Amino acid sequence: MVAVIKTGHSIRGMLNYNENKIKEGKALCIGQHNYPLDADRLSYAMKLNLMQRQVQLNENVKRNTVHISLNFDPSEANLPKEKLLEIAEMYMNKIGFGQQPYLIYQHHDAGHPHLHITTINVQANGKRIAMNNIGRDKSEPARKEIEQSFNLVKAEDHKKIFYRPEPVSTRVQYGKAETKKAIESTLMYVINNYRYTSLPELNAVLKLYNITADKGTENSRLAKHNGLLYHALDAKGNPVGVPIKASRLYSYPTLKGLETLFKRNETVRSDYKIHIKRAIDQAFFRSNIIMLPQLIKAIEKEGIETVIRKNAEGLVYGITFVDHKNHCVFNGSSIGKEYSAKGLHNKCDSNQIKMTAEGEKVALSKQELIEILEENKGLIHFNELPKFMDLLMKAENDYEYVTKEFKSRRKKRGLRS
Repeated sequence: MVAVIKTGHSIRGMLNYNENKIKEGKALCIGQHNYPLDADRLSYAMKLNLMQRQVQLNENVKRNTVHISLNFDPSEANLPKEKLLEIAEMYMNKIGFGQQPYLIYQHHDAGHPHLHITTINVQANGKRIAMNNIGRDKSEPARKEIEQSFNLVKAEDHKKIFYRPEPVSTRVQYGKAETKKAIESTLMYVINNYRYTSLPELNAVLKLYNITADKGTENSRLAKHNGLLYHALDAKGNPVGVPIKASRLYSYPTLKGLETLFKRNETVRSDYKIHIKRAIDQAFFRSNIIMLPQLIKAIEKEGIETVIRKNAEGLVYGITFVDHKNHCVFNGSSIGKEYSAKGLHNKCDSNQIKMTAEGEKVALSKQELIEILEENKGLIHFNELPKFMDLLMKAENDYEYVTKEFKSRRKKRGLRS
């Protein structure tokens, strides 16, 4: 089991996230605690008002909502409702929320079973429940005890195959679903599950889901106020529709909050760059890669997606790698100079020069190279075409083997006295 704890500032937003899942047929409210009625008899207003009245006892607490997800192994998809409620109650007691009002939602929108628990951190006496290091000090011991008590699959044994909840919409499609809801769901997933250290690195992941975060130009009003807007993107990567302010989204993904995550992620992601480095090195070792698109396709098999940055003339000037296996994002230059856009281009160029000079066989046929050119012409700059065409047009020095009996014999010369 894996437990994820998030705090926020909007009770209504937290409830709406789960209640909208119920309307979509992807969730059920299966339990409640410290409410006057059973979960199936509670109206939306009852769920909201009880929590709102209690947080008003301490208006100094700004981040007063607590949104918890308990995620189970896919093999535990048939856990009965009664057992799920026992697990939720034990977990809440162990982390110090046993006397709080909370609601338990069972979600069915991912490849594994999971619960969402919504609550508040203001107690009935107006005191705030401390959240500092709650994950390390209380949640982790509680998780391990619950795994033991209920004979659940241990999270440590399944790090490689355990998946976090997927966003509602894998790709945000403007006009196909409520844009704000789709952006909100995807942001919650990406921001909480990926490790990134800058806004461009975060955008590298978000653009894969047709979203981008925009802090405005240097002297713009948005930049001066340290604001952040989120845009939906069309199939060509262009912003569409009306942008949404970060402060209007439930997860409150403002620039100030993200900058805190940037610093934290810097320390926790360093061990994962070796996976990208090794995948690139092995791709060059296993085949004669002469073009960047070949490399991109090769490392996709290792769960690494590549985001290319180009200038107005179409020239590639930057490259970012999104490691979906380890949920990490790295600019090529942060892995090493030779893994930057320029370094990888130089590596491809040296392979091209070597093949042309030595007359070696290219790993791909001419037809395959032409197909790569057609498929990836957006990635190939016109300055690279002459070298590429040389490879297509050069004659291959493929000499057939000549057997011994057909070789001309060399005459032996006698030694002069």
